[in-house]
Amino acid sequence: MLTDRFGRNIEYLRLSVTDRCDLRCAYCIPEGFKGFEEPAHWLNFDEIERLLGVFAKLGTKRIRLTGGEPLLRRNVTELARRIAALPGVDDVSLSTNATQLGKMAVDLKAAGVTRLNVSLDSLRAETIERINGKPVLNQVLAGLQAASAAGFAPIKINMVVMRDNADEVDAIVEFCLQRGYVLRLIELMPMGDTARKMGYVDLQPIKGRLQQRYGLIDKLLPGGGPARYLGSADGRFSVGFITPLSQHFCETCNRVRLTVDGQLHLCLGQEERMDFRALLRDGASDDDLIVAIHAAMDLKPERHEFREQPQKLVRFMSMTGG
Repeated sequence: MLTDRFGRNIEYLRLSVTDRCDLRCAYCIPEGFKGFEEPAHWLNFDEIERLLGVFAKLGTKRIRLTGGEPLLRRNVTELARRIAALPGVDDVSLSTNATQLGKMAVDLKAAGVTRLNVSLDSLRAETIERINGKPVLNQVLAGLQAASAAGFAPIKINMVVMRDNADEVDAIVEFCLQRGYVLRLIELMPMGDTARKMGYVDLQPIKGRLQQRYGLIDKLLPGGGPARYLGSADGRFSVGFITPLSQHFCETCNRVRLTVDGQLHLCLGQEERMDFRALLRDGASDDDLIVAIHAAMDLKPERHEFREQPQKLVRFMSMTGG
């Protein structure tokens, strides 16, 4: 098992397979942003499979495919199949904006993707267009239907709560309750100037209100991520709260992030990282990779400083991986 300096077991790797996206959610990719990685810099599937295989030997058992929008990476279902077949990997999940999900859900399920998280910040078409940059609400809803038909269950809905959509939380709750989706409410993280201007909303008052209204109790759900869950007593509805600012979860962090160009980020809110693309392309042996992975764990900081130093981080979410 990989362990960092603070005794945390690192069993979860979030793999960005592309930094490109067909949307422009302002908290992820600012309008006009052009600083994407060159495809020649992207890790290829053989490099990814090899590196993740070494991570799996060291105890990493959960892999999440992210982006950008991961479904834009050509042949991503083949990559998912290769990752799912790695000895030691128990769980392959995927985060998506669902615009491509309608035509890919069946193949993703067959490839071994076990769980889906779908971004849905609003049920109002005009709000979706304002946040995402494109009028894609119907496309996303169709993708969700296709995922359910393909047998994905439960499906988790990710809603980043901000000034533009905070009044929609109750509507999203009812939407998920009626369809059997798990809702995850996420505090807006100050990743770049654009995100900082979108209006942070503290989730603690919302959590208290929903808990009282629906009679929610503490609940555990599979996934290994940072959400703290509440659920209805009858088991029909669950809602998770990801609260990096109002109630950070750094003491239980079990995650690292690998960017599309092979940079291993040890914390979403700090700059510590290690370059695995260079190692892979300079002929590193598996033993060399093991040494580098352990060295990277020693770089993992105790916590982020989103609240104390909100201006500190200048990279955008898409540059690290969602």
